[in-house]
Amino acid sequence: MADGSLAGSASLKGKVSAEEWQVRLDLAALYRLVALFGWDDMIYTHISARLPGPDHHFLINPYGMFFDEITASSLVKIDLNGAILQDTPYFINPAGFTIHSAVHAARDDAKYVMHLHSDQGVAVSAQKEGLLPLSQHALICLPSLGYHDYEGIALNHDEKERLVADIGDKTMMLLRNHGTLTMGQSAAECWTRMFYLERACKQQVMALSVGRDNVLIAPQASQDEVRMQVQNGVGGSLAWPGCLRRLDRLSPGYDA
Repeated sequence: MADGSLAGSASLKGKVSAEEWQVRLDLAALYRLVALFGWDDMIYTHISARLPGPDHHFLINPYGMFFDEITASSLVKIDLNGAILQDTPYFINPAGFTIHSAVHAARDDAKYVMHLHSDQGVAVSAQKEGLLPLSQHALICLPSLGYHDYEGIALNHDEKERLVADIGDKTMMLLRNHGTLTMGQSAAECWTRMFYLERACKQQVMALSVGRDNVLIAPQASQDEVRMQVQNGVGGSLAWPGCLRRLDRLSPGYDA
């Protein structure tokens, strides 16, 4: 629209496959949860989801919508190049998909990819030592955490190769001077990883308020024990239904 506002979208329920509709529901829920937890950055950052099938088609947010406005039907279907594949009144930010397209293309297990600019995530990403083993949340994250140095706003597609190399086989990442990233084979898995990573970052910022010399690093034996304990995951599917019930109470309408 000429004034920059976004028009309403007709419901796609019953107009897309049941499989696509379920992915739309889960992805819209992720956007709403990020807003509910205060981790959004107005209309910026992205969460994306790969649709079932061999075509490498994805869903991503309509550019210009706040995260607490996003619905299952407003999500935009695109390909790996960011080209829109559906009739929609919305458009996307192709540059913002640089990070997501790199991860999706390289990792078959990256069905959902979430990238945030939360205050605490950016703060820890800018600390030389990165995430420290200060809390149980941090110990859960550390075995799965990679790092990628800041190269500027993600407009350069040459960065994709370096990003993929840095994340390797990890499922969480601190983008230096930039923010946090998680992936998962399900929305529940992606969300739970981000919950732990964001909580660990917040706890670190709070702990370091007393100075680096006054914090207690977890013993190495404890770090090793937690590393073994989380090899089979962090139980994301157990919390996910409760997250959806919370959305129904506090942010209804994401399933429209």
